Amino acid sequence: MRPELIDDVSQSALDPAGVGAARIADLFHWMVGGGVVIWLIVIGLAVYSIVVPRGHRPRLTKTLVIGGGAVVPTIVLSSLLCYALAMLPDLHQPPPTGSLTVQVSGVRWWWRVQYRTDNGQTIETANEIRLPVGEAVDFKLTSEDVIHSFWIPSLGGKVDMIPGRMTRLKLHPTRVGTFRGVCAEYCGTAHAQMRFDVIVMRRPEFDDWLSSQRSEAREPAQQPAIRGSVLFKRKGCGACHTIRGTEAQGRVGPDLTHLASRISLGAAIKPNHTENLRRWITETHHVKPGVTMPAFQSLDEGEVDAIVAYLEQLH
Repeated sequence: MRPELIDDVSQSALDPAGVGAARIADLFHWMVGGGVVIWLIVIGLAVYSIVVPRGHRPRLTKTLVIGGGAVVPTIVLSSLLCYALAMLPDLHQPPPTGSLTVQVSGVRWWWRVQYRTDNGQTIETANEIRLPVGEAVDFKLTSEDVIHSFWIPSLGGKVDMIPGRMTRLKLHPTRVGTFRGVCAEYCGTAHAQMRFDVIVMRRPEFDDWLSSQRSEAREPAQQPAIRGSVLFKRKGCGACHTIRGTEAQGRVGPDLTHLASRISLGAAIKPNHTENLRRWITETHHVKPGVTMPAFQSLDEGEVDAIVAYLEQLH
């Protein structure tokens, strides 16, 4: 069954749903408070300079200017710096041994996601990350082409993804829900459309989902999906995409083994339903300019319907 589409997707660093995001939000609020204090002092000095009589006392004026213009801002800013630096060790501390490990690779302009299970098996999906609530997760991040930046504002801070180098990020979600992740480093034409969905679930639900992702794709049992599977191979889709359990073993594009179970298409730019899937196949560059997947405009309506039917049964 395809998951229900959720319109209320959080993408705000000020709506924390993770330990790291909550610390960062606290820092933001303290910085705003410190900025307000300094602003009030500066405005107060400006007002004082306007309304003070010409025969003012030089010593009082000097005290106000030095105290309000130099001493207090130095104390406030230094305190904020120390508070921020004190956060770093905890934010960068690796998760406990045995924590869930998720490896994410940035690709123009989508996300390759791999789960490492306890028995060493690798499970691959794309453009969607599911996490258990209340548990620390170890993210291993890299890029297959240019520099990207991995950021889930509601769960934690951002980390660059650099070709040829592995960077790491610890996230600890604290609330069930659906959140939006983005690329925070300009990476080319479709940078603004390089997003992903993050679904935080209770542990039993997450275990069920991960177990379902281990399975290979089932062969279609009815038309037009049977015809669609034949067309998928004949039209060369398997040269770029993998569907485990079939001859399609391409590594250029996203793994489609369980495409129908995902809530969105095209790196979270469109809800995953029939009409959007049709458009993604036939009007690829209109839906997402700059994407490297060719648009299969030569397919007739019946062929498109068959391929869509095949893809929609890949749960």
